[in-house]
Amino acid sequence: MLEIRWHGRGGQGAKTASLLLADAAFNTGKYIQGFPEYGPERMGAPITCYNRISDEPIRIHSNIYEPDYVVVVDDTLLEAVDVTAGLKKEGAIIVNTTKTPDEVRPLLRGYEGRVCTIDAKTISIDTLGKYFPNTPMLAAVVKVTGVMSEEDFLNDMESSFAHKFAKKPEVIPGNMEALRRSMHEVKE
Repeated sequence: MLEIRWHGRGGQGAKTASLLLADAAFNTGKYIQGFPEYGPERMGAPITCYNRISDEPIRIHSNIYEPDYVVVVDDTLLEAVDVTAGLKKEGAIIVNTTKTPDEVRPLLRGYEGRVCTIDAKTISIDTLGKYFPNTPMLAAVVKVTGVMSEEDFLNDMESSFAHKFAKKPEVIPGNMEALRRSMHEVKE
């Protein structure tokens, strides 16, 4: 079973991305969980979301305390939240930042595992015209975790976007380009 913990801020789309990942994994025949941890969050407040993805039925129903992967949608959280708490060193952390993995490592409280970075802001602005970090981060997660093939993921997302954006089909090409570009621009 693969366990992923997402850290973001309210309004950045971490919850949406975790649910899209769950849907895409489900469509490849996996058992899934995708859920947020709610409190008194509001726009801009730190939030946490979770994914479990498995080839076998999932019988655990709790937060994830020892994730295989951590996704940080907003790099200002690196100093505000202990994002590496419980993170397995065999896994990886994926951070939305303009910094390199070597520049991020000192901010990770001694974490010894893989550090991956992606500039989701630039990709989002270039492909979507606005800052929506969740789309690039979702693709980075698929690339780093290998939870499904890139082809299956992209096909599933194109279908998902066609449904989600049925009344705004003009946004689909930009979202697909954000996904493709993100898969190639993740740094490790």
